[in-house]
Amino acid sequence: MTATARAQLQIHLCVLLWGFTAILGKLILLPALPLVWWRMLIVVAALALLPRVWRGLLAMPSRLRLAYAGIGLLVALHWLTFYGAIKLANASVAATCIALAPAFTAVVEPWLARRPFSPRELAFGLAVLPGVALVVGGVPDGMRSGIVVGALSALLVAIFGSLNKRLVEHGDPLVVTAVELGAGTLLLTALAPAMPWLFPAFAGDLWALPGWRDGLWLLALSLLCTLLPFALALVALRHLSAYAVQLVTNLEPVYAIVLAMLLLGEQRELGGLFYLGVAIILAAVFLQPLLQPRRPVEHAEILGTAEARQIVD
Repeated sequence: MTATARAQLQIHLCVLLWGFTAILGKLILLPALPLVWWRMLIVVAALALLPRVWRGLLAMPSRLRLAYAGIGLLVALHWLTFYGAIKLANASVAATCIALAPAFTAVVEPWLARRPFSPRELAFGLAVLPGVALVVGGVPDGMRSGIVVGALSALLVAIFGSLNKRLVEHGDPLVVTAVELGAGTLLLTALAPAMPWLFPAFAGDLWALPGWRDGLWLLALSLLCTLLPFALALVALRHLSAYAVQLVTNLEPVYAIVLAMLLLGEQRELGGLFYLGVAIILAAVFLQPLLQPRRPVEHAEILGTAEARQIVD
């Protein structure tokens, strides 16, 4: 098997594992806040076992550590709203909302990453709006709050992904992930006492140990669906173009929705308009890399912290 073919298999496996994050978010019975807190804590604890992370952390300038920590606060809020959307609606709705991240990125990134504004990217962003309208019309009324929270999660992806692109070349990817998720864990710990008043639907006791079932799912979410694909992707991206990678990573919501249908039976909760809206959103997302210039992957490192992988400039 050639290196390119192996890399293609690896990146597909990564995207499949990322698709499982939404499924596990539904299977884990914990509310959104303790779910995300435990996920971040487990990943940070695993990274803390690596001497490379400590060496990189000590070598990193203080201002850069603070910058990555600030981004980590956004990452924590992204994960909190992503899993909040799953709890308020379901995995299919949350995965569909994350597919809106490129539309938000088209508006946000030119300002934050200091690059020229692209009318073409904005046009693709606007193209998803009919799909959004159909998605809203295709879900039960009780799930529509999940769409709002999921859209906020996608906006947060656009913001912290754009900020990461400005800083990505300045730090080891594992060290950056440790700093960002460590800061995010501290933020959620500080927010926990106020969460019952701020967002009662997300609140939960951080200090109560999960049951054995939730504990196993949390380990799978943290190690198999976060750290493992992160490591695989960093290897695979050395042999793939941005064009090829973007086409594969765009499959993440597809995998998540199909898995939700097969494993959770969510198609019984959603109407035909929802899936028509999903098709329109995904068509716009898939057309974007097809019509962009092909170029090598420059910033693989920002794969560490999002459910939607904004991995190219």
